[in-house]
Amino acid sequence: MKKFYTIPIFIPEKACPFRCIYCNQYTITNKIKSPTVQEVKQIIDTYLNTFPTQGIKKLGFFGGSFTGMSIDEQNKYMDVALPYIEKGEIKSLMLSTRPDYISEEILDNLKKYKVETIELGAQSLDDDVLSKSKRGHTAKDVEKAAKMILKSGFKLGLQMMIGLPGDSFEKSMKTAQEIIKLGASVTRIYPTLVIKDTPLELMYKSGEYTPLSLEQAVDWSKHLLKLFEENYVTILRMGLHPSEGLIDGSSLVAGPFHVSFKELVMTSLWKDLLESKLEKLVVKKLVIEVPPQAINAAIGYNSANKKELLKKFNSVSFKANGKLADYEFNIDIEA
Repeated sequence: MKKFYTIPIFIPEKACPFRCIYCNQYTITNKIKSPTVQEVKQIIDTYLNTFPTQGIKKLGFFGGSFTGMSIDEQNKYMDVALPYIEKGEIKSLMLSTRPDYISEEILDNLKKYKVETIELGAQSLDDDVLSKSKRGHTAKDVEKAAKMILKSGFKLGLQMMIGLPGDSFEKSMKTAQEIIKLGASVTRIYPTLVIKDTPLELMYKSGEYTPLSLEQAVDWSKHLLKLFEENYVTILRMGLHPSEGLIDGSSLVAGPFHVSFKELVMTSLWKDLLESKLEKLVVKKLVIEVPPQAINAAIGYNSANKKELLKKFNSVSFKANGKLADYEFNIDIEA
């Protein structure tokens, strides 16, 4: 199978008239100004020079509301990518936008530029959560936009956030179920963080809002991951990209941020799998065979799963077995 590589172009708060209570795109993307056309070309060249020759390259416009810009401004950015697409250096484009920035005119224009996937920042499909988050759109707006995107022949992505004001585990699971029903082929799961200089910061400091703990965010995401995988929806990302302000804490006020959030989720998932089979075993030595791509998750972040098993067993080792796939594993034991 060929690997996919994405060239990310971040356009913070471009054309977006709304200020969701959690949003400070300048902090999230670690950029203050949108890139110029020339800078976009430099970014593309830099990434193409570092990517392996083999593999499929895509370009994504992220971080803002791309289709909220005028058609002319959208085209200025996409025109930069067109020569690379024509030469076969880039296969297609993808972009993120708001559900209320989709129209037939916009979709017809995007077709001309080899746009393959349109990701909508749905965040939630519960109207109470959307209202409390000041999203400026409803769940019906997401549904309408999703249907238009699929009807026009694009692949659909629906991003979600967990732990927004008014959210619950049940509401997040319902949002995931609706994302599946709407026909999304990809999604992203972002735990809500309290970022400086946002309305959510004021709500947090006043006691009006309490973010999820890291343990809660991992647990919710674990169940969401299983639901999406069972329904063949690819999760492109779990957790925000770690910008400098999030890592050093200068922009982060509170919330379940971790630089290796996905690894924590996968560790928890594998912990559950292993415990379900090993709980009643009374042996000294344990050898666990797992798929090669899952060995790090099975051992756990900072060897968390292995350390936990060593509390019960004298010896625990993990081996990669190429004949196993997904969440399959074998157990060899020695009394």
